[in-house]
Amino acid sequence: MTMEIVGIWLGALLTLALYSFLYRDNPFYKFTEHLFVGMSAGYWVIYNIYNVLIPNLWDRLVGTGDAAPDMMMIIPAVLGLFMLARLVPKGAGLSRISLAMIVGTGAGLSLVTTFRTNCLSQVEGTIIALTGAGTGQFLSNLILVVGVVCGLVYFFFSKPHRGVIGGAANTGITVLMVAFGASFGYTVMARISLLIGQVQFLLFEWLPTIPIFRGLTG
Repeated sequence: MTMEIVGIWLGALLTLALYSFLYRDNPFYKFTEHLFVGMSAGYWVIYNIYNVLIPNLWDRLVGTGDAAPDMMMIIPAVLGLFMLARLVPKGAGLSRISLAMIVGTGAGLSLVTTFRTNCLSQVEGTIIALTGAGTGQFLSNLILVVGVVCGLVYFFFSKPHRGVIGGAANTGITVLMVAFGASFGYTVMARISLLIGQVQFLLFEWLPTIPIFRGLTG
């Protein structure tokens, strides 16, 4: 129970230190910020060692159980060591080989997925029927099609944006602003949700540990 209270107090003090930035920049906020970054970096280092390097490289290289050692894993092991060569100025050029492999392989593997999700799926989602549905569905489909077409017209610069094209382009701007606003509003709501969670933590978990506030929060 004592360790649980210590954990609650640490979380509360660090939360208050972070929100102290709303007043102005101060040493408490900087300390908490550096602590968060350092702990995050340390966590991901340990996570990658035990969940990526050991099962995907070391275990396959030395062989575990009935599996024979896979000598081909020496290649990614060497490429990984090349990445650490950046720590040595004279050997920093070796890391470019590994970076080239990462960028090239990543681009090749993600090309089909990105094209399918960001292009084909978007096009497929706008090829919808305007007939054969209720009034509400018809209006929804019509707004979607008109919004997509007008949004594309805004990026069509081969013709001056005058007349019908200009009106469609202006409509496209409105559609884009609505989309950006909705995206920003979603981000704000997510941040407010985090704030509400921390406020609830302070009110219902931290304050009850202080004797004079137990009656007020209970």
